[in-house]
Amino acid sequence: MEPDPDARLMLRLKNGEDQVLNELMGRWQQPLIAFIYRYIGQETEALDLAQETFVRVYETRHRYTVQGKFSTWLFTIAANLSRNYLRWRHRRGDSASEGRDPKGAEIAEAVQSEDDSPDQAVMRSESISLVKEVVNQLPHDLKTVILLYEYQGLSYEEIASVLGCSTKAVEMKLYRTRKLLREKLLRSHI
Repeated sequence: MEPDPDARLMLRLKNGEDQVLNELMGRWQQPLIAFIYRYIGQETEALDLAQETFVRVYETRHRYTVQGKFSTWLFTIAANLSRNYLRWRHRRGDSASEGRDPKGAEIAEAVQSEDDSPDQAVMRSESISLVKEVVNQLPHDLKTVILLYEYQGLSYEEIASVLGCSTKAVEMKLYRTRKLLREKLLRSHI
């Protein structure tokens, strides 16, 4: 199997071409920040964790082997850092940063259709907030599955590689997550 272009770049980085890291960062910085932001809900910390992800990529470059797509390896690092960050924040009892960034309102406005009435716009915004709230309460594996599948477009196989499970397990986790989201949304609109 021919390695993907990013894996080839990573192999060049492993072989001492340090400037290749800039190209990998250019390709993956925005998707990585988006994933981490959706996972932890804090913009500044998402930027920091994305940087930390690339630091880990550089630090572990000598141990890198092509076992799949580079993106799955990268998102594995990012998912683990995000989970550890939330654990640390929880242990610290940091309730002040538990609130979500104000970007949620901006996202809701961006999704709003011009044809929406004010009532529809409010309902859409509330639904988006509720979905985000439910996703944020999910356990690590379910949160990672839904974020990687719905927002990053990774396949079941790639997500299975990130989580270290089977593709059937990914399918079941995605089903469970969607079911939880649906139930929570239905309960909130009754």
